[in-house]
Amino acid sequence: MQYKQFKKERISRLGMGCLRFPTIDGNPNQIDRQEAQKIIDTAMKAGINYYDTAYIYQEGDSETFLGEALAKYPRDSYYLATKFYEMSKEPIENVFETQLKRCNTEYFDFYLLHGLDDEYIDDYMDEEKGYLDYLLKQKKAGRIRYLGFSSHAEPKLLQRFLEWYDAFDMALIQLNYLDWKVMQAKEQYEILTEHGIPVWVMEPMKGGILSALNEEAAAILKAECPDRSVSSWGFRFLMSLPNVQTVLSGMSTIEQVQDNVQTFREEQPLSERELDVLRKAAAVYIKTMGVACSHCRYCCSSCPIGLDIPLLIAHYNEQKISGTRWRLTDIPKGKGPEACLQCGSCLNYCPQKIDIPGVLRAFEELLEQEREKERMQKEEEQV
Repeated sequence: MQYKQFKKERISRLGMGCLRFPTIDGNPNQIDRQEAQKIIDTAMKAGINYYDTAYIYQEGDSETFLGEALAKYPRDSYYLATKFYEMSKEPIENVFETQLKRCNTEYFDFYLLHGLDDEYIDDYMDEEKGYLDYLLKQKKAGRIRYLGFSSHAEPKLLQRFLEWYDAFDMALIQLNYLDWKVMQAKEQYEILTEHGIPVWVMEPMKGGILSALNEEAAAILKAECPDRSVSSWGFRFLMSLPNVQTVLSGMSTIEQVQDNVQTFREEQPLSERELDVLRKAAAVYIKTMGVACSHCRYCCSSCPIGLDIPLLIAHYNEQKISGTRWRLTDIPKGKGPEACLQCGSCLNYCPQKIDIPGVLRAFEELLEQEREKERMQKEEEQV
């Protein structure tokens, strides 16, 4: 495992993002503790020492599970990071104390303001709410070692935030070779670098999208490096960025941990030739990628009728890319795209800024076209 120095700490270049632990019976918020413990044990044995969770991950079960799973290891053998999210609408004092209990710890190595974007930036900067003052007091008391923030903010908002307070120890941003241009990740990275703030990376595989790509794009990468996984290209792209400290991956199987650990065994940034190959594959993929949903599920709690929005978008992407109805039996009756109220409640919660009502409307139109084709086919067969 590669390690990189951060102040006095030696932190693994690969960290565990704790939003996507395996679950029970398809319930996204009920962690399969037996399988998830195996993943933690595999990660610890491989040398991964950074674990990132948040108050809202899997409705709080992520923090609780980590408190259980890491209890078997010495507290100084890993770094624990969690976050406060304004969306929770709870007093930060209550949230922080709850998190300490859930995580079974007396302090957090890293604590972050969660999900900086145009929806919440003013709340985080609000002196009356006093979020920053509270966290600085906890840091002074030794209950927080390093203070940071996670961001989905566009460059102008990020710059504004750092003009307000410019003494954060680190920042966590969405960064991958697709979002380098698509989501202005390049500009965000450069702003943080100019401010001397080390970068942690979330969504290096964009919710798993870049671990598979599509057949044509994946073939381009495999032709260049037959023995490397498609995922490894994304990680090696990030190794090419000197201000990247640690890359978080939401690994939900032991095999994913093993594959990623293999990639991070040594420093192996992409060569110029490989960067050109990656750009070619990305260009091919973008033409057919559908909707770039990272399956973070932030939108789900806001839906008044409880639609599983990431699942619906996954179905839409498969229908659009391959022309096949992918496992439509997974969608409960009355919970398909036609059920969307078009109310827009979800829009403020999507880090990717996806027009969710528009996508679901387009999905329903696609399905209606398919149903019409089937009706016409049956009529022709009867004739």
